[in-house]
Amino acid sequence: TCKSLRLFTLTRPVYRQLAHDLLARSRPLPLHSFQRLSDLSTPALIAAVDRARGFEKAWAIRAPRPARPNPYYGNQWYITISVPSQEEIDWLSPITSSYTLCATKSGRVLCWDVRRDICLAEWDPRSLTSSCGGDEDEDEDDEDKWELWKCRVEFEERTVYFTMARVLKGHHDDRVMEFMLMRVSTIPIPESARPVFDTLTSFHTTGVIMNVFLLDPPRRLLSAFVWIASSNTIGLYVLLDWAKDDYVFVDTGVGCLISSNWSCILHEDQIVIHSEEADAAYQHFYPLDLLRKYGRPRCTDSLKGLWNKLPKISTRLIPSRSITKKFVFPFVPGTSGAAVGTPPVGDEEDDDTEEEDEAGAAEEDQGQVEDNTEPVSEEEQTDATEPTQDVVGPTTPESLTNPYPFPPWYPESAHFVRQWWPTLPGVPRLSCTVVLLAAHDPETHRTRFVLAQHYFKVPIAPEGLPVVGESSTSSSSHSTQADDDDDMLHLWYVSTPFEVVCVLEEGDDDEDTSDRPRPLVAVDFGHAVWVEYDTQLHAHFAHFDNDHPHPHPRRRVPKCLRFVTFPPVHGRRVRTEEAVVRTLEIPEELDLDVVETINIDQSQGAVILSVKDGKIFILRYE
Repeated sequence: TCKSLRLFTLTRPVYRQLAHDLLARSRPLPLHSFQRLSDLSTPALIAAVDRARGFEKAWAIRAPRPARPNPYYGNQWYITISVPSQEEIDWLSPITSSYTLCATKSGRVLCWDVRRDICLAEWDPRSLTSSCGGDEDEDEDDEDKWELWKCRVEFEERTVYFTMARVLKGHHDDRVMEFMLMRVSTIPIPESARPVFDTLTSFHTTGVIMNVFLLDPPRRLLSAFVWIASSNTIGLYVLLDWAKDDYVFVDTGVGCLISSNWSCILHEDQIVIHSEEADAAYQHFYPLDLLRKYGRPRCTDSLKGLWNKLPKISTRLIPSRSITKKFVFPFVPGTSGAAVGTPPVGDEEDDDTEEEDEAGAAEEDQGQVEDNTEPVSEEEQTDATEPTQDVVGPTTPESLTNPYPFPPWYPESAHFVRQWWPTLPGVPRLSCTVVLLAAHDPETHRTRFVLAQHYFKVPIAPEGLPVVGESSTSSSSHSTQADDDDDMLHLWYVSTPFEVVCVLEEGDDDEDTSDRPRPLVAVDFGHAVWVEYDTQLHAHFAHFDNDHPHPHPRRRVPKCLRFVTFPPVHGRRVRTEEAVVRTLEIPEELDLDVVETINIDQSQGAVILSVKDGKIFILRYE
């Protein structure tokens, strides 16, 4: 009988259900290359599920440990790969367990085979000078200024889509930029073949571009957020089909606060503008059919002048529906957060306030704030239906205030993570937000950081909830009772302040801007990893700060690699324990002083770091 039961538990239907349960908890399976779940044999499915469950259980109670040697990776727990000499890496992302895509500071994009440590293909912006003529309005040497902004992997197509961007002229509000949408196809490939870089389309923008979103590559749908300076609102730029020469550009009328974090999501033929402020989240819905009414022709003729290619706002178009839902905050001892109507707990440090520069440091890690804008059209939409705005209140009996209010805490970087991995039918779609909050001390020039995380759905309010009252204007407020089982927007913190290491990124030579710090933080759906100053040894090295004219680059202060696992999606409302931050073991040859980029792939238990000389370390844990 026991043997029969064991054989039954090792059948494909049982492990398919276990895989479904893992995916529903947002824990991906460790698949190789572009494997799909349907492609796996039963033994391979069992091995993948067991390994994913092992990650989940072990990392909830201990730090990840160096993985056992694997022949696929040369029988060691980490591997190193190198980009061509004389190149520094500006951007890096793992493309499954088999490939990486990296962009260098010279603008080259490289597709690298991890196991064989060879470059499979590359795109060099200098090739553009020979294939197309330059525009007379463009600055010289623009081909050396391309940067990679956004990347998305499509497993079903076995293709990687990404956008390249460069500044053509201007600064800030009048900045003009060019974007190229590209893909790397034919991955995976036979060893005798090579992947191919294809240019799909290009478009131009003007003003402050906050971010570009590859909403649905198979449907050829792309969007971008543009900050409209004159009205301090969000402009929505959309290519409804990037294979066609038309675009949509509207002023949404949605206000842009310096402390907000922004994302864009496609949901059931609607583009959703998702924003998060200190105390609440907002979603604004734009049906594709509504946007299609405001399409305009897009100039793609290389013989035309630059100013003929710039988009123009067609109208102010308010959302068809807007939803607001407040965050549910935990009690964090020693902070200013407290139940409504009670005195705050702990001392609030009012002197720790620092305003963000320009469009905000929070936009930096989302690929935001590469400047781009357009004069605002004053034409208003008069025939649109006034939107409904649902306000959903907190679901706890005793409301707690934000333990890290703005100011003094501001978002240094924000990460919106989608479920990027292969999945199964019936697995709910979720998104995850991780925000690195910072508070700066103007006297010591030290910055404290905490990490905030939560999950959310689209829409943030469950469908079909009764709305109290009638809709009147876009700013009207209505109250609904949230589902008691809703664990979305329940915040969780790494609440013990720490000091994350930041890399100084140089501004443009022709701009009067100082270097801006980029935190060495990476997140995936269930975990975060960062490079941190070792506070235990910091006091021993504190005198270096006093003697240095610039207190931030404390290169002689010891550093460590830190890791945290986020609580599961469900049951967050009853969790009161503090986060347990772990320290990861690193190879002796990895010098954290020279790390330039950091990434994490939770499906493989891998942390990927690049250093100044171009070498890439892939650390594998279990």
